Amino acid sequence: MTLRVLGVDPGLTRCGIGVVDVERNRRATMVAVGVVGTAPDETLDQRLLVIDTAIDEWLDRYEPQVLAVERVFSQLNVSTVMGVAQASGVVIAAAARRGIPVALHTPSEVKAAVTGSGSSNKDAVTKLVTKILRLDAPPRPADAADALALAITHAWRAGSGAAVAITGPGSSSLTPAQRAWADAEAKARRSR
Repeated sequence: MTLRVLGVDPGLTRCGIGVVDVERNRRATMVAVGVVGTAPDETLDQRLLVIDTAIDEWLDRYEPQVLAVERVFSQLNVSTVMGVAQASGVVIAAAARRGIPVALHTPSEVKAAVTGSGSSNKDAVTKLVTKILRLDAPPRPADAADALALAITHAWRAGSGAAVAITGPGSSSLTPAQRAWADAEAKARRSR
């Protein structure tokens, strides 16, 4: 069974959107990726409307089974956090209208899932996303790569058939990040 996840890296100026299909053995394939942009001089209502319209189009076109959205948190720039939170709300509401479940993941969860380290930088995430999805070129800008990383993270963490045992068939095709994630999941299950 393949899980289709639409990942969203929310933002008012650039909102990254990526769709990934993930097989039971964790093999991930990019379906689509893009960035919705709005100009800072537009009114907030118009900016949110642009994001809402784009998300509706992506949901209708790609019919994901779940949305993965970056969890909003920051202590430094309140105005940026507010814009990200507003964009997130629009995305979550669009999914709710269709009955599509939404999962929230922190940036460190995404970094850990994709690279094996929660403190990796954006370049490392982009590099591993490119490798995991077997892309010829890195997705640009970083918001696009982050959206794909969110989708991959959710599918790998969901455990809904997307997981594979390290010693199972096809385990040699796992990336180092996939092996590290599977090891961490197995260790967590043993310690329960």
